[in-house]
Order: sequence, then C-alpha cells, then structure tokens
Amino acid sequence: MGRVTDLASFAALLAPEGQTLLAALRDYDPARELAVASRLRRDHPAELVTAALGQARLRQRAVAKFGAEDAYRMYFTPHGVEQSTRAPVGAHRAARMKALGVGSVADLCSGIGGDAIALARAGISVLAVDRDPLTAEAVRANAESLGLSDLIEVRCADVTEIDTSPYDAVFVDPARRGGRGRIFDPEAYSPPLSWAVEAARKAPRAALKVAPGIPHEAVPAEAEAEWISDGGDVKEAVLWFGTEPGARRATLLPSGTTITGRGLPDPAVRPVGRYLYEPDGAVIRAHLVAEVAEELDGGLIDETIAYVTSDALVPAPYAAAYEITDELPFNLKKLKALLREREVGTLTVKKRGSAVEPEEIRRKVKPKGPNAATVLLTRVAGAPTMLIGRPVRADGGR
Repeated sequence: MGRVTDLASFAALLAPEGQTLLAALRDYDPARELAVASRLRRDHPAELVTAALGQARLRQRAVAKFGAEDAYRMYFTPHGVEQSTRAPVGAHRAARMKALGVGSVADLCSGIGGDAIALARAGISVLAVDRDPLTAEAVRANAESLGLSDLIEVRCADVTEIDTSPYDAVFVDPARRGGRGRIFDPEAYSPPLSWAVEAARKAPRAALKVAPGIPHEAVPAEAEAEWISDGGDVKEAVLWFGTEPGARRATLLPSGTTITGRGLPDPAVRPVGRYLYEPDGAVIRAHLVAEVAEELDGGLIDETIAYVTSDALVPAPYAAAYEITDELPFNLKKLKALLREREVGTLTVKKRGSAVEPEEIRRKVKPKGPNAATVLLTRVAGAPTMLIGRPVRADGGR
C-alpha cells in the first residue's frame, strides 16, 4: 500500500465501523481468514476488512509482549510489533527512570509507543518522536486508547532535529532491523549508536536501548550497561548515562533480581561437584559469571564454559541449579544404556560448548519409561562430557 492509503486505512479503523470490525475479530482464527474475510466483505468495504484483519493479526502477535488486556486495545505496525519492548522490560526501565527523579523524557524513535506507555504509567511525561507518519498515528491512538494522552505528546519528525534540552532525560531506541533482518553492527542502527551516544551526553540522564549482543568494547566509558532478561530470555541491553559510569549489571525479570559487577578475576576451574549452576543469559552477557561463582562458592567446569559447579546448594535467583548424578565422557551408547537402566522417558537435553544438537540426542537414545532426567552436553576441563542430573530449587525441592 502507498503511504496515503495506509494512513487512510488506519483512520478508518479508528472510526465506528472499524472499531466494530476489530471487536468482532478479536478471537478469530487466522487459519480461517479467507472465509472470515469473505463473510465480512458482504457488509463492509473490502479495504476496511483487509485493514482490520491485518490489525487483528498484529494484535494477536502482540499479546506475548503486552498482555491481552493492552494488546487488544492497541494499534500496531508489522515493524512496531517486532521492535517494541516487552511490557515488563519497559516497566522496569520506567521505574528506574522514576527512581532517578526523572519527570519528563524525550522518547526518540518511539515506534508504536511501548516505552512511552510504560513511562507515562510511571507518571513521567513523554515526548514520543518517530519519523514515520503511520507509526506516529499508532502512538497517538495507543495513548488515547490507554487513557494516557495527557502524558504523551506525539511528534512526527526526524529525531536528529529534536531539541531535547527541555527534558529531564532522553531515551533512544534505534531501529535494529533492516530489509535483510537484524542489524548487528551498532553503527548500522538507524540512527547510528554514535549519534545516540552524543544525544545521551547532552542530557542530564539518558538510556539507550541496544541489542544484548553489543560488544563490551562498544560501551562508552561513561555509561552503565545493563543486560535484561525476562522469563530467562535475554531481551536487550540498556546503556545508562548519568548513573554509574563503567558499571555492569544484569537484571532478571519478573523477579527484578539484579547482580552488579565487582571486577572479579575469572573463576578457577575445578572438578564437577554435586551441583551445577547455569547462570541466566543476562548474567553471561554482562560478563558476571565470576560474581555468581563467588556467591556460590564455586568454580568453572571449563575455563571457556559458563557453567558453575559447587558441592553446596545455595539460593541462586540468577542461575538454574541441577543436582548431578553422573559424569560421563561423550558416548551415546553409554548414555542410552544408562537412561534405559533408569527408565527415563522424559529427557531434557541442554548444551553449552557442544556441537551436537539436543534433538539428535533424543532421536538416537529413544528415551522410554516413567522417569525424567536432564542431560547437559558440555566440556569439562576441555573434554567433551555428558552430565546427567535433575533440576533442583534453591530450597532443595525438585
């Protein structure tokens, strides 16, 4: 569609007939889209039905990020769904802004407004800026739909032309997707990371959202770098300005557990103990495995593998724990025999430092029986190894 048609279709969705269609499509099955479209076109314009179906699909995809209550009241673009921040992550960042005393934020590259919504819900006034007219209209509609129009001002403009001096803080979320998918070079972001850093340096406080794989050497010396995971999945990194220069932090949601770097040397390698700990991905990305090992009174099983081992079961909200029952050299026949002997039918296979795919293991050993086990394919002191065990909670439960 052309730009004008996009805007015209979007405006039609906001009108009463469009709202009626969207309400009717809330729980529709995309697999039956052709039949649904044919039925709706008997009573509604074809262009409006097409726009409503597209928006309904986007809303269904957005539930995973925003929850059903918000997603089915919001408006999205395809890129907006892909690039928007998950609601828990946005809420965490907004809470940090609020705790820093921020009362107003210039949200540059706002997308469909996920972060602007989180900031506004924290009581912060927001200028949401995006250069795409349709995206700007989506932000405006979202602010209206969620009752946040008094706190969110929307401006369709090039972020490089915005005067941010009237605001307490700047938030920049550069586009990290292009025509060929994800962009890994920070200077290929739109706008480039170097521009975002300069914008941050001009503000009293700032937060720049970047990919979690950002090289540590690309983090400016005056920035604090925070890696955030949600439900065990690493979602993003944030460069904070005006907080703790040089700090490295990992934050785990939904618990909000945070671990901060203390500049520790790499942990020593030691034999596999009774327990193995798998640090959260945010901890690993933040290079804080040494801090975890110290708190667990443990060591590494291999100098290149981020598994921590210990003989004690210690509360570790930043790591998953496994009780290890067996340590075997990599050998599928031995693994199959052991699993058959223990009647293991439910097999979880994890790997770190192994080229073997978990699905290949499950297919070859053919687990069968009433019991469960976890196999961790890894290296121990440089040797390919299979560790067999079971997940445990910090209180000793399984």
